[in-house]
Amino acid sequence: MRTRKNSTIGRAVTVAAGTAGALLLWVVDDPWAGHDLTVRQGGTVQHVGPVAVAVTALVAGLAAWGLLAVLERGTRRPARTYRIIATIVLLISLAGPLGSGVDLGSKLGLLGLHLTVGLALIIGLPARRGC
Repeated sequence: MRTRKNSTIGRAVTVAAGTAGALLLWVVDDPWAGHDLTVRQGGTVQHVGPVAVAVTALVAGLAAWGLLAVLERGTRRPARTYRIIATIVLLISLAGPLGSGVDLGSKLGLLGLHLTVGLALIIGLPARRGC
């Protein structure tokens, strides 16, 4: 049986792991590969740095955790419902890098960041007990 404390710790670790995975991918893609992840916002081109990657991943993780907590209080199959909603949100979020990435390398790198965080949260956040 999974206790509330174990569940909280596991979910915090999942959010941290998604963030760490995104930062690791950023390090491999940006500084080591010598490719700048850049996006077009409005009329300007901006570099995507490690702080933006970490903050975005943490915010996404905490929002996903909050969604799952709400679903656990109000639905019969919260893990299944969460995974469906989170997958739809992830698929929609992939439009961002495709539309704002400056070049192919940036688009692919940003897609990788989205997928890394999204899949970590979809797979890792829900409890493993038959929800």
